Amino acid sequence: MARSALLNVMVQAAFKAGKSLSRDFGEVQNLQVSVKGPGDYVAQADRKAEKLIREELMKARPTYGFLGADGEEVVGTDGAHRWIVNPLDGTTNFLHGIPLFASTIALERNGEIVASVVLNAATDELFTAERGGGAFVNDRRLRVAARKSLSDAVVGCSVPHLGDGNHGKFLIELRHVMGEVAGVRRLGSPALDLAYVAAGRFDGFWQRDLAPWDIAAGILLIREAGGYASDLDGGSAMFDTGTIVAGNEYIHKALRDVVHRPVPTR
Repeated sequence: MARSALLNVMVQAAFKAGKSLSRDFGEVQNLQVSVKGPGDYVAQADRKAEKLIREELMKARPTYGFLGADGEEVVGTDGAHRWIVNPLDGTTNFLHGIPLFASTIALERNGEIVASVVLNAATDELFTAERGGGAFVNDRRLRVAARKSLSDAVVGCSVPHLGDGNHGKFLIELRHVMGEVAGVRRLGSPALDLAYVAAGRFDGFWQRDLAPWDIAAGILLIREAGGYASDLDGGSAMFDTGTIVAGNEYIHKALRDVVHRPVPTR
């Protein structure tokens, strides 16, 4: 596959962060047995990875804006472009030595995602997409799964974490979805969940309470793999609502319908 100069910059930045995270991941596994625990170390690894990505991106395009996973935003002087970055998506997995985490970079142009990178350094899988150019994993073209029935589908989700107030709503939605699908899976990294939809490994995905840096890169991967991604109401306000549902044409609609099913009354 031919990559644009901008996508090459993004890939290079992701690999720099991935190399750093891979080293730190090995240390975190050793720290599991320590009394203090690895929490502080992981936070440092996250910040270090973001610094590497930011330096690489801003060196190549110093006028672009930047939105990082801490929510801090730098407004670019060019006014049209913004990097949306999550250096370590799947922090809890990383903390526990589970090799499912990702560095993600998305490029937004005038409000539209035009390029995406999702790298899982632990498994050496690089997902990339450019608007109009298709989606790939390690240079292999991606297509969303072709299944049309939810009863045949494996669906991903992102379970609310400790301190999230939406456990009740999620459990209702999960009960509805579990009654319709072949299986539900959770990777612990929304970026990888969405990349797996693009790769046809998952047939669909839904979730609430996600930040732009959780989903920006995955949205383009899915669309360039022939799939659909929207907010839970079917619109394009995913960043504003924090909701997303994704899949092929049939699974996307069916999953939306199930998630919106009214709660049964006794």
